[in-house]
Amino acid sequence: MRRRTLPFAMGLLLAAAACGPAEVVVTMEIDVPDPAGEGMQNRPLSDIEVQLLPYDRDAIFDSLTQAYDIPEPAVPEDLLAARAQVQEAQQEWDQAQREWNTLRDTLQTLTSEMEQFNRGEARYVALFREFQDFDSRLGSVEREMNQAFARFDSLQRGTIRASDSIRILQDEWADDAYQGVGEIFLAKQRATGLDIAVDTTDANGVARGNLNVKPGQYWVHARYELPYSELYWNFPITVERGDPVTVRLTRENAQERIKL
Repeated sequence: MRRRTLPFAMGLLLAAAACGPAEVVVTMEIDVPDPAGEGMQNRPLSDIEVQLLPYDRDAIFDSLTQAYDIPEPAVPEDLLAARAQVQEAQQEWDQAQREWNTLRDTLQTLTSEMEQFNRGEARYVALFREFQDFDSRLGSVEREMNQAFARFDSLQRGTIRASDSIRILQDEWADDAYQGVGEIFLAKQRATGLDIAVDTTDANGVARGNLNVKPGQYWVHARYELPYSELYWNFPITVERGDPVTVRLTRENAQERIKL
């Protein structure tokens, strides 16, 4: 009796699997400067919210923008140029800081090594001369670091007020141009018969488990803030039953937007 019911039970399991939700797995990582030296390295983006939307939010915003009779306030070119100078100055300051930290760590290592020898020993003398060279370089780099920070701070303070003014104008414009966009999103979702799914990336930059949805057309939506901009994803995918759909979000397939 058990043998005869086994194929029937297996058939029920297969039917349930065929009618069940499909799984989407999203990974997020970006390339960043390698703190250990030159070059770049990949860093997983953790604790980032990922949404699966059954509609194209960008298309809706574009439609509302075209329908509104007042254009969105643009960021002036001189402000963009000034912000680029601020970013460059911060990079110079960061580089000087990294060099200063490296020299300081080297001096600490040399100090610990010198403590193992008497002052009259040849090894101590060689280490002491090396210490003096690095110590002299440390003072020079510290002056460069302070000068770089002063330049960065001055440039940044010069752009804060202008950036705030433009952001306020854009926010006020968006409140009017995109009025009722929430209701439009809801109507678009209901028309598809599909649900929205939301998850958060873990320490490895992976979101899965809560991204189980019905088959259909979706857009993977996520944001990641950088110091002067944000990476924005609105990535279309087609979800089908079977193997999990894997989506990899990187700097290369993101849209980089200015952040005021």
